[in-house]
Amino acid sequence: MIRESARIAPDVVMRPAALEDTDGLARARLRSRAHLEPWEPTRPEDYFTPQAQAARLRAQLEECEAGRAAPWVLDREGDIVGTVTLSAISLGPFRSGLLGYWIDVDHTGRGLASAAVTRACASADGELGLHRVEAGTLLDNVPSQRVLAKCGFEEFGVAPDYLHINGAWRDHRLFQRILNDRRP
Repeated sequence: MIRESARIAPDVVMRPAALEDTDGLARARLRSRAHLEPWEPTRPEDYFTPQAQAARLRAQLEECEAGRAAPWVLDREGDIVGTVTLSAISLGPFRSGLLGYWIDVDHTGRGLASAAVTRACASADGELGLHRVEAGTLLDNVPSQRVLAKCGFEEFGVAPDYLHINGAWRDHRLFQRILNDRRP
């Protein structure tokens, strides 16, 4: 489990998600709804409520307790402005996890995604002992691809019909970052 927080910008701390973040997450998701819609699954109306965010966060925290996820929030003076999550964490000989992230519509272009991804990879390596981190983007999500490239990820393929995003099955570019060459 991840317990450490890190300042990733003068006014933003990346810290482990907590159940108390549900209201802030609901506000941020609602505020960024239109901005994120092209890059995400179709969300039901209640997804943007504190109740739905609480249920989602409880599930993530259960996965975290089981060692299968590491969810963080980006906290700007008490206001949630994004999240980063390592999910599907697998140990043993694979030692890998899937990376997902989003930044609030009012905070894009400030380098927060790059700083958060860099910090998540450092935690994946140093605290979780992972060997690699994988991420996928829609083919036309160039800003996210730039973040991954800046953070040391390399493209390793294209997955046809990979995820159901914004109402249709969409192809994705797959990226990975090898964190170390330690033995499992």
